[in-house]
Amino acid sequence: MGILTKTLLYLGLYALLHFGYEATGWEVLRPVFGGSESVFEHLKMGFFAYFFASLLEFGLLRRRPVFPRGFWFSRLLATWSIPWVIVTVWYLVPGLFGQPLPLALELAWALGVTLLSGIFGGALERGLEDEWPSSSLRVVLVLFGAAVFFFVWFTYRTPWIDLFEIP
Repeated sequence: MGILTKTLLYLGLYALLHFGYEATGWEVLRPVFGGSESVFEHLKMGFFAYFFASLLEFGLLRRRPVFPRGFWFSRLLATWSIPWVIVTVWYLVPGLFGQPLPLALELAWALGVTLLSGIFGGALERGLEDEWPSSSLRVVLVLFGAAVFFFVWFTYRTPWIDLFEIP
């Protein structure tokens, strides 16, 4: 799947995760769907939307005669990276301008940040599709598993300290 196609799929899934819980109120969706407008929830939505896009990509590509040996590990590392790309790029505006944007600009910025994170994920995974050494694979699996735990656990148990709060 091309980077642009996957990015558009990711954006569609992100929108579904963003509004799905709010639209249905189904508690079973809460671990992966957005439950509020917090930064954490947006990072969680990006993480799971990209992972689901990779699952769909796998379903489309798995029967090809030439399938990348490092497919899953490149996708899991890209998925793990997505929230950190989102937070890093998103906070450029507060860092540079020091005040909130008008709502229309903020929404455009949010869409742009999400789009850029998808493009980044696609570019990263394409560069890493070759076979990896097993020690690298283990690191990626641990990071991915830790991120799943992080996003699901803190959906229900907010940590005692906020990201930018001084302890």
